[in-house]
Amino acid sequence: GDVNSNVPLTAARSTGDAQLDRAVWQWLSWDKNQKTKEQIENLLQNGKHKELRDRLCCRLTFGTAGLRSAMGAGFCYINDLTVIQSTQGIYKYLERSFSDFKQRGFVVGYDTRGQVTSNCSSKKLAKLTAAVLLAKDVPVYFFSTYVPTPFVPYAVQQLKAVAGVMITASHNRKEDNGYKVYWENGAQITSPHDKEIIKCIEECVEPWNGSWNDNLVDTSPLRQDPLKKICDCYMEDLKKICYHRELNMQTNLKFVHTSFHGVGHDYVQLAFKAFGFQPPIPVPEQKDPDPDFSTVKCPNPEEGESVLELSLRLAEKESAKVVVATDPDADRLAVAEQQENGCWKVFTGNELAALFGWWMFSCWKENCSKDADVKNVYMLATTVSSKILRAIALKEGFHFEETLPGFKWIGSRVKDLLDNGKEVLFAFEESIGFMCGTSVLDKDGVSAAVVIAEMAAYLESKNLSLAQKLIEVYETYGYHISKTSYFLCYDPPTIKRIFEKLRNFDAPQSYPKFCGIYNILHVRDVTTGYDSSQPNKKSVLPVSKSSQMITFTFQNGCVATLRTSGTEPKIKYYAEMCALPEQSDRAVLEEELQKLIGALIENFLEPDKNGLIWRSA
Repeated sequence: GDVNSNVPLTAARSTGDAQLDRAVWQWLSWDKNQKTKEQIENLLQNGKHKELRDRLCCRLTFGTAGLRSAMGAGFCYINDLTVIQSTQGIYKYLERSFSDFKQRGFVVGYDTRGQVTSNCSSKKLAKLTAAVLLAKDVPVYFFSTYVPTPFVPYAVQQLKAVAGVMITASHNRKEDNGYKVYWENGAQITSPHDKEIIKCIEECVEPWNGSWNDNLVDTSPLRQDPLKKICDCYMEDLKKICYHRELNMQTNLKFVHTSFHGVGHDYVQLAFKAFGFQPPIPVPEQKDPDPDFSTVKCPNPEEGESVLELSLRLAEKESAKVVVATDPDADRLAVAEQQENGCWKVFTGNELAALFGWWMFSCWKENCSKDADVKNVYMLATTVSSKILRAIALKEGFHFEETLPGFKWIGSRVKDLLDNGKEVLFAFEESIGFMCGTSVLDKDGVSAAVVIAEMAAYLESKNLSLAQKLIEVYETYGYHISKTSYFLCYDPPTIKRIFEKLRNFDAPQSYPKFCGIYNILHVRDVTTGYDSSQPNKKSVLPVSKSSQMITFTFQNGCVATLRTSGTEPKIKYYAEMCALPEQSDRAVLEEELQKLIGALIENFLEPDKNGLIWRSA
């Protein structure tokens, strides 16, 4: 039934909880999307008060990748209303922060996700985002079609906009969507901006007059379509990291590309063309956008061979030696290569980083001017990623830096370095996120795909495969063998209990000194800001109270981190053995790492006792 404009729920419809009544009444009076409004209406009529509370009594917060949640009705889900509210908050914050906001404008991009049952799609959410701003006379650069996520930060910088939003949930399950915010520097927002924006969102939760007017995108003179300009500039800029065009034009290597039912196809084709390659062979079933991701069990190329099935079979049929896979919003890249024995090697993010680090530095060295100083050169990685770049940097004389997990920290730090006249060649995170060059201050699967192709073509001309070169890199700089995996845990109190136990292990306020038979040298707890290896016992990385993360350094040279995911209900673990170049017995190192991970799981995570769900192999 209809809800009186200013009267809370009538007694007959009351849930018996004043706070919940108010939230239900707000939702029903504000939401103009029939499908999501009906979802709340039905829960109210069926007396589903617990679910109403779960949906309406908490708000979205900024994680490692902006706002991300399932699509559907409720204040902590992604839907028309919460996207309008978020954009109103951002408008308020930007108006406060930039006097020239209305001259410079705002960028809006989107991927191809959607959910019929909530009448929700990335494009529609993007149109509402634009509407809120256009109604307030802000110029909006709204892409006329779906784009890779890196196009938004790239456009923010190119167009000198104050900020931008990308509607995407990247490689999450199909039920999810998200809202990723980029600042004027072209990097994702970090604190304090995220906290301040949340405050602004809470100050103006009721939709303003023009906010629902999603056809403003088609009618407002303040809307421009940046697609052609940005695509052309991007492809032109990409050529700055192309070093072997002639070779690319002649190579006999064939490549298969899968875009995982997402946005990548057209853009990867253009990137290969920019580098002088023949176009890669697309996987036909996965080339076009499909919000159901119908040929994969999950749209995350990180899951390896099981989700790469179609592309590997096509590659065998076409005798293509290398497969590149971009995730649905094309900001991450998986790579597989066929080995001599016919089997496929799917590289981990850390292995690819070893190759990219070697390649980007070699190319720099060959092409730098006579007076270039290697001490001015930087590479970066997040702290849960492989330390292989540190080893390369030590030997070659450039700088290596670490950041907190999440590419937003890398983007901001790279911008600082560039502003101080430094040269940044490469940055990465182990979850197959790579930044080659600095045209985009975020991870970019499109540029990474074509750089890997050029590397493979170059190595082939030297009779080497990617896998063989990887071994050479390890033998030169020391083996770095790592393993990353996760447990699912849908119960936040359990997660909290696991980490609190580690902080009070044998006694209150004391961390473990052993893990099974393995002696622990140092403990760093970024959640609380403690680091036993520092003279003042304070962590060098900024404290991040909102997420759990503890790192153990072992006597045997292994480094292991336990942390909660910023985007999914997971406890992740990362472990790496870092060996010196002379310790080249890989099998011994691998066995030691495996045993240590076993001890870590058994002693610190206790999956059986805590009801954790093992990642399905």
